[in-house]
Amino acid sequence: MPLHPQAEAYLKLFPTDLETPVSSLTPEAIAQMRTLDGFAEQRGPIVPLPVVRDEVVEGVPVRVYRPEAGDRPLPAIVYFHGGGWVFGSVARNDALGRDLAVRNGAVVVSVDYRLAPDHPFPAAADDAWTVVKDVFARAGAYGADPGRIAVCGDSAGGNLAAVAAWQARDAGLRPAHQLLIYPVTDVAMDTPSYRDRATGFGLGAGEMAWFIEQYGGDPADPRLAPLRLADKTGLAPATVITAEYDPLCDEGEAYAAQLAAAGVPVELRRYGGAIHGFFGLPGFFDQAVEAREYAALRLKEAFR
Repeated sequence: MPLHPQAEAYLKLFPTDLETPVSSLTPEAIAQMRTLDGFAEQRGPIVPLPVVRDEVVEGVPVRVYRPEAGDRPLPAIVYFHGGGWVFGSVARNDALGRDLAVRNGAVVVSVDYRLAPDHPFPAAADDAWTVVKDVFARAGAYGADPGRIAVCGDSAGGNLAAVAAWQARDAGLRPAHQLLIYPVTDVAMDTPSYRDRATGFGLGAGEMAWFIEQYGGDPADPRLAPLRLADKTGLAPATVITAEYDPLCDEGEAYAAQLAAAGVPVELRRYGGAIHGFFGLPGFFDQAVEAREYAALRLKEAFR
Protein backbone atom coordinates (compact mmCIF):
# COMPACT_ATOMS: atom_id res chain seq x y z
CA MET A 1 0.00 0.00 0.00
CA PRO A 2 1.17 3.64 -0.30
CA LEU A 3 3.28 5.23 2.39
CA HIS A 4 1.03 6.27 5.27
CA PRO A 5 0.34 10.04 5.32
CA GLN A 6 1.71 10.27 8.84
CA ALA A 7 4.90 8.53 7.71
CA GLU A 8 5.16 10.98 4.81
CA ALA A 9 4.84 13.92 7.17
CA TYR A 10 7.40 12.44 9.54
CA LEU A 11 9.93 11.85 6.77
CA LYS A 12 9.66 15.45 5.63
CA LEU A 13 10.82 16.45 9.10
CA PHE A 14 13.31 13.61 9.63
CA PRO A 15 14.55 12.17 6.32
CA THR A 16 17.08 9.84 7.97
CA ASP A 17 17.40 8.21 11.36
CA LEU A 18 20.81 9.67 12.17
CA GLU A 19 20.46 13.14 10.63
CA THR A 20 24.23 13.21 10.10
CA PRO A 21 26.67 11.33 7.84
CA VAL A 22 27.98 8.20 9.51
CA SER A 23 31.50 9.28 8.52
CA SER A 24 31.22 12.15 11.02
CA LEU A 25 30.18 9.98 13.94
CA THR A 26 33.28 10.08 16.10
CA PRO A 27 33.20 8.57 19.60
CA GLU A 28 32.61 12.07 20.95
CA ALA A 29 29.71 12.66 18.57
CA ILE A 30 28.16 9.32 19.50
CA ALA A 31 28.43 10.14 23.20
CA GLN A 32 26.79 13.52 22.64
CA MET A 33 23.95 12.03 20.58
CA ARG A 34 23.21 9.58 23.38
CA THR A 35 22.39 12.48 25.69
CA LEU A 36 19.88 14.05 23.28
CA ASP A 37 16.29 13.06 22.58
CA GLY A 38 14.41 15.19 20.12
CA PHE A 39 11.40 12.86 20.28
CA ALA A 40 10.70 12.90 24.02
CA GLU A 41 7.22 14.42 23.65
CA GLN A 42 6.30 11.99 20.87
CA ARG A 43 7.20 8.89 22.89
CA GLY A 44 4.00 9.13 24.90
CA PRO A 45 3.01 10.28 28.38
CA ILE A 46 4.99 9.42 31.49
CA VAL A 47 2.21 7.49 33.21
CA PRO A 48 2.52 7.52 37.03
CA LEU A 49 3.02 4.05 38.49
CA PRO A 50 3.12 2.89 42.11
CA VAL A 51 6.50 1.18 41.62
CA VAL A 52 9.36 2.37 39.43
CA ARG A 53 12.80 1.44 40.68
CA ASP A 54 16.31 1.19 39.29
CA GLU A 55 18.44 -1.84 40.09
CA VAL A 56 21.65 -3.50 38.91
CA VAL A 57 21.63 -7.17 37.92
CA GLU A 58 25.15 -8.60 37.86
CA GLY A 59 26.47 -5.31 36.57
CA VAL A 60 23.57 -4.64 34.17
CA PRO A 61 21.33 -1.67 35.05
CA VAL A 62 17.59 -2.28 34.79
CA ARG A 63 14.46 -0.31 35.56
CA VAL A 64 11.52 -2.21 37.04
CA TYR A 65 7.96 -0.99 36.48
CA ARG A 66 4.99 -2.38 38.39
CA PRO A 67 1.44 -1.24 37.52
CA GLU A 68 -0.05 -2.01 40.92
CA ALA A 69 1.00 -1.84 44.55
CA GLY A 70 1.42 -4.93 46.69
CA ASP A 71 3.23 -8.16 46.11
CA ARG A 72 0.76 -10.17 44.05
CA PRO A 73 2.75 -12.10 41.42
CA LEU A 74 2.21 -10.54 38.01
CA PRO A 75 3.28 -11.56 34.53
CA ALA A 76 6.67 -10.15 33.58
CA ILE A 77 8.04 -8.62 30.38
CA VAL A 78 11.78 -8.26 29.92
CA TYR A 79 12.12 -5.39 27.45
CA PHE A 80 15.11 -4.45 25.26
CA HIS A 81 15.16 -1.05 23.56
CA GLY A 82 16.22 -0.37 19.99
CA GLY A 83 18.95 1.91 18.68
CA GLY A 84 21.18 -0.23 16.50
CA TRP A 85 23.09 -1.56 19.55
CA VAL A 86 24.68 1.93 19.63
CA PHE A 87 21.97 4.30 20.86
CA GLY A 88 18.96 4.14 23.16
CA SER A 89 18.55 3.68 26.89
CA VAL A 90 16.08 2.82 29.60
CA ALA A 91 15.59 6.52 30.29
CA ARG A 92 14.82 7.30 26.65
CA ASN A 93 12.26 4.49 26.57
CA ASP A 94 10.74 5.27 29.95
CA ALA A 95 7.33 6.12 28.47
CA LEU A 96 7.19 2.82 26.59
CA GLY A 97 8.23 0.83 29.66
CA ARG A 98 5.38 2.37 31.61
CA ASP A 99 2.95 1.83 28.76
CA LEU A 100 3.86 -1.85 28.49
CA ALA A 101 3.30 -2.28 32.23
CA VAL A 102 -0.13 -0.62 32.19
CA ARG A 103 -1.43 -2.23 28.98
CA ASN A 104 -0.41 -5.71 30.04
CA GLY A 105 -0.90 -5.60 33.79
CA ALA A 106 2.67 -6.81 34.01
CA VAL A 107 5.96 -6.13 35.70
CA VAL A 108 8.30 -4.71 33.07
CA VAL A 109 12.06 -5.08 33.43
CA SER A 110 13.69 -2.64 31.01
CA VAL A 111 17.34 -3.42 30.34
CA ASP A 112 20.16 -0.87 29.94
CA TYR A 113 22.49 -3.22 28.09
CA ARG A 114 25.98 -2.10 27.11
CA LEU A 115 26.29 -0.23 23.84
CA ALA A 116 28.68 -0.50 20.91
CA PRO A 117 31.22 0.50 19.79
CA ASP A 118 32.45 0.91 23.37
CA HIS A 119 31.19 -2.59 24.10
CA PRO A 120 31.02 -4.63 20.87
CA PHE A 121 29.33 -7.98 20.25
CA PRO A 122 28.45 -10.02 22.22
CA ALA A 123 28.21 -7.54 25.11
CA ALA A 124 24.57 -6.55 24.47
CA ALA A 125 23.48 -10.16 23.96
CA ASP A 126 25.35 -11.22 27.11
CA ASP A 127 23.66 -8.50 29.16
CA ALA A 128 20.25 -9.43 27.79
CA TRP A 129 20.73 -13.07 28.73
CA THR A 130 22.06 -12.12 32.18
CA VAL A 131 18.85 -10.27 32.99
CA VAL A 132 16.51 -12.88 31.51
CA LYS A 133 18.21 -15.60 33.57
CA ASP A 134 17.89 -13.49 36.70
CA VAL A 135 14.18 -12.79 36.19
CA PHE A 136 13.56 -16.53 35.89
CA ALA A 137 15.82 -17.36 38.86
CA ARG A 138 14.52 -14.61 41.15
CA ALA A 139 11.00 -14.05 39.89
CA GLY A 140 9.76 -13.39 43.42
CA ALA A 141 12.18 -10.49 43.85
CA TYR A 142 10.55 -8.82 40.87
CA GLY A 143 7.02 -9.63 42.01
CA ALA A 144 6.73 -11.83 38.93
CA ASP A 145 5.06 -15.13 38.20
CA PRO A 146 7.87 -17.45 37.00
CA GLY A 147 5.46 -19.22 34.66
CA ARG A 148 4.50 -16.03 32.84
CA ILE A 149 7.68 -14.33 31.66
CA ALA A 150 7.96 -12.87 28.17
CA VAL A 151 10.79 -11.24 26.25
CA CYS A 152 10.16 -8.21 24.09
CA GLY A 153 12.19 -5.80 21.99
CA ASP A 154 12.15 -3.50 19.02
CA SER A 155 14.76 -3.33 16.23
CA ALA A 156 18.14 -4.18 17.78
CA GLY A 157 16.19 -4.90 20.96
CA GLY A 158 14.06 -7.34 18.97
CA ASN A 159 17.30 -9.03 17.99
CA LEU A 160 18.28 -9.34 21.66
CA ALA A 161 14.84 -10.68 22.60
CA ALA A 162 14.99 -13.32 19.86
CA VAL A 163 18.47 -14.37 20.94
CA ALA A 164 17.48 -14.53 24.61
CA ALA A 165 14.47 -16.67 23.66
CA TRP A 166 16.60 -19.38 22.10
CA GLN A 167 19.18 -19.17 24.87
CA ALA A 168 16.36 -19.69 27.36
CA ARG A 169 15.16 -22.75 25.46
CA ASP A 170 18.67 -24.20 25.47
CA ALA A 171 18.92 -23.58 29.22
CA GLY A 172 15.68 -25.42 29.90
CA LEU A 173 13.67 -22.26 30.61
CA ARG A 174 10.26 -21.60 29.08
CA PRO A 175 9.38 -18.00 28.21
CA ALA A 176 5.65 -17.57 27.77
CA HIS A 177 6.12 -15.44 24.65
CA GLN A 178 8.55 -13.49 22.50
CA LEU A 179 7.31 -10.18 21.09
CA LEU A 180 9.61 -9.08 18.27
CA ILE A 181 8.98 -5.62 16.83
CA TYR A 182 10.69 -5.06 13.45
CA PRO A 183 13.61 -7.14 14.72
CA VAL A 184 17.11 -7.42 13.29
CA THR A 185 17.33 -11.15 12.60
CA ASP A 186 20.22 -11.17 10.11
CA VAL A 187 23.11 -8.93 9.07
CA ALA A 188 23.50 -9.99 5.43
CA MET A 189 21.48 -6.99 4.20
CA ASP A 190 20.60 -8.90 1.02
CA THR A 191 16.79 -8.97 1.04
CA PRO A 192 14.43 -7.23 -1.39
CA SER A 193 13.29 -4.87 1.37
CA TYR A 194 16.90 -3.79 1.89
CA ARG A 195 17.16 -3.11 -1.84
CA ASP A 196 13.80 -1.41 -2.24
CA ARG A 197 13.87 0.60 1.04
CA ALA A 198 17.60 1.41 1.04
CA THR A 199 17.01 5.17 1.20
CA GLY A 200 14.18 7.59 1.63
CA PHE A 201 12.28 5.89 4.46
CA GLY A 202 14.09 6.98 7.62
CA LEU A 203 16.28 4.05 8.59
CA GLY A 204 18.45 3.38 5.56
CA ALA A 205 20.75 0.60 4.44
CA GLY A 206 23.77 2.84 5.00
CA GLU A 207 22.82 3.48 8.61
CA MET A 208 22.19 -0.22 9.20
CA ALA A 209 25.58 -1.12 7.71
CA TRP A 210 27.18 1.36 10.11
CA PHE A 211 25.29 -0.03 13.10
CA ILE A 212 26.29 -3.58 12.20
CA GLU A 213 29.91 -2.52 11.81
CA GLN A 214 29.90 -0.88 15.25
CA TYR A 215 28.45 -3.96 16.93
CA GLY A 216 30.64 -6.44 15.05
CA GLY A 217 30.53 -10.20 15.40
CA ASP A 218 30.46 -13.17 13.04
CA PRO A 219 27.51 -12.90 10.60
CA ALA A 220 26.94 -16.65 10.97
CA ASP A 221 26.70 -16.50 14.77
CA PRO A 222 23.05 -16.91 15.85
CA ARG A 223 23.76 -14.62 18.82
CA LEU A 224 24.07 -11.90 16.17
CA ALA A 225 21.78 -13.31 13.48
CA PRO A 226 19.04 -15.50 15.00
CA LEU A 227 17.81 -16.24 11.47
CA ARG A 228 20.95 -18.43 11.25
CA LEU A 229 19.97 -20.57 14.25
CA ALA A 230 19.88 -24.11 12.88
CA ASP A 231 17.20 -25.52 15.17
CA LYS A 232 14.19 -23.39 16.08
CA THR A 233 11.99 -26.17 17.41
CA GLY A 234 10.66 -25.62 20.90
CA LEU A 235 11.16 -21.86 20.94
CA ALA A 236 8.68 -19.67 22.77
CA PRO A 237 5.47 -18.74 20.94
CA ALA A 238 5.99 -15.51 19.07
CA THR A 239 4.46 -12.35 17.72
CA VAL A 240 6.42 -10.61 14.98
CA ILE A 241 5.52 -7.06 13.98
CA THR A 242 6.97 -5.55 10.81
CA ALA A 243 6.65 -2.27 8.91
CA GLU A 244 6.12 -2.25 5.15
CA TYR A 245 8.57 0.57 4.36
CA ASP A 246 11.43 -0.78 6.46
CA PRO A 247 14.68 -2.38 5.27
CA LEU A 248 14.23 -4.94 8.07
CA CYS A 249 10.77 -6.02 6.91
CA ASP A 250 11.79 -9.11 4.97
CA GLU A 251 14.16 -10.56 7.56
CA GLY A 252 11.56 -10.17 10.31
CA GLU A 253 9.01 -11.97 8.18
CA ALA A 254 11.55 -14.64 7.22
CA TYR A 255 12.14 -15.27 10.91
CA ALA A 256 8.41 -15.65 11.51
CA ALA A 257 8.26 -18.12 8.60
CA GLN A 258 11.16 -20.14 10.03
CA LEU A 259 9.48 -20.28 13.43
CA ALA A 260 6.25 -21.51 11.84
CA ALA A 261 8.14 -24.13 9.82
CA ALA A 262 9.70 -25.38 13.06
CA GLY A 263 6.27 -25.81 14.64
CA VAL A 264 6.47 -22.71 16.84
CA PRO A 265 3.12 -20.91 17.29
CA VAL A 266 3.68 -17.53 15.66
CA GLU A 267 1.57 -14.66 14.42
CA LEU A 268 2.97 -12.12 11.98
CA ARG A 269 1.47 -8.70 11.46
CA ARG A 270 2.81 -6.25 8.90
CA TYR A 271 1.74 -2.62 9.27
CA GLY A 272 1.09 -1.35 5.78
CA GLY A 273 2.48 2.07 4.89
CA ALA A 274 4.51 2.18 8.11
CA ILE A 275 8.21 2.94 8.56
CA HIS A 276 10.81 1.61 10.97
CA GLY A 277 10.49 2.99 14.49
CA PHE A 278 6.77 3.77 14.38
CA PHE A 279 5.96 1.61 17.41
CA GLY A 280 7.92 3.85 19.75
CA LEU A 281 6.40 7.16 18.65
CA PRO A 282 2.65 7.27 19.36
CA GLY A 283 2.85 11.06 19.24
CA PHE A 284 3.56 10.79 15.52
CA PHE A 285 1.86 7.58 14.44
CA ASP A 286 -1.67 6.35 15.09
CA GLN A 287 -0.40 2.92 14.03
CA ALA A 288 1.80 2.89 17.12
CA VAL A 289 -1.29 2.79 19.31
CA GLU A 290 -2.89 0.12 17.12
CA ALA A 291 0.27 -2.00 17.27
CA ARG A 292 0.59 -1.62 21.03
CA GLU A 293 -3.01 -2.72 21.53
CA TYR A 294 -2.42 -5.70 19.28
CA ALA A 295 0.80 -6.60 21.10
CA ALA A 296 -0.97 -6.36 24.45
CA LEU A 297 -3.71 -8.68 23.21
CA ARG A 298 -1.11 -11.23 22.16
CA LEU A 299 0.79 -10.98 25.44
CA LYS A 300 -2.33 -11.25 27.56
CA GLU A 301 -3.33 -14.37 25.65
CA ALA A 302 0.12 -15.82 26.34
CA PHE A 303 -0.13 -14.96 30.04
CA ARG A 304 -3.43 -16.75 30.59
